[in-house]
Amino acid sequence: MKKIIAGVDEVGRGSLIGPVYAAAVILNNGIDKKKIKDSKKLSKTNRENLEKYIKKNSYWAIGSASLIEINKLNILNASLLAMKRAIKKLKKKPTLVLIDGNKLPKIKNYKLKSIIKGDQKISEISAASIIAKVSRDRLITNISKKFKKYSWSKNAGYGTSDHILAIKKHGVTKFHRKTFKPIHNILSLKKMR
Repeated sequence: MKKIIAGVDEVGRGSLIGPVYAAAVILNNGIDKKKIKDSKKLSKTNRENLEKYIKKNSYWAIGSASLIEINKLNILNASLLAMKRAIKKLKKKPTLVLIDGNKLPKIKNYKLKSIIKGDQKISEISAASIIAKVSRDRLITNISKKFKKYSWSKNAGYGTSDHILAIKKHGVTKFHRKTFKPIHNILSLKKMR
């Protein structure tokens, strides 16, 4: 029996806003794996073009964990939950699931293996990183339209100096992860005043 390999990666773990996303991808045999690279090494346009190409030539699914779940579970457990949701949504069951990083979600009846820097080594994981990143970036760009002062369309909600300055100047929004250190510290300072 031929092995059916799924690759899984998450995105948005270090961001200060919004949900964390994960994607699971099983590539079709005919796909050109040489085209697929780690999403962090691609330009925005290349990522978006590759996302369309991967979606046309694979089984794929996206899972996410909400802001509430991140605040309740912590970011690591929320990331693992997003991965589990993506794996379970796949229309085809993989015989092996390769996951970027060193932690595995708890999921029954699946064979899982973690691979450190898997997004740089395994095409299926690279493909998952592309789909997860493009999907989350779309959401953040959409949210950023109402919150232009925070530059989320440029920083994807990560703790850049312009983002931290904007938080100090304009306050914390409903999209900010209040348990994350920079946000928590800013909120604590405001309470102390």
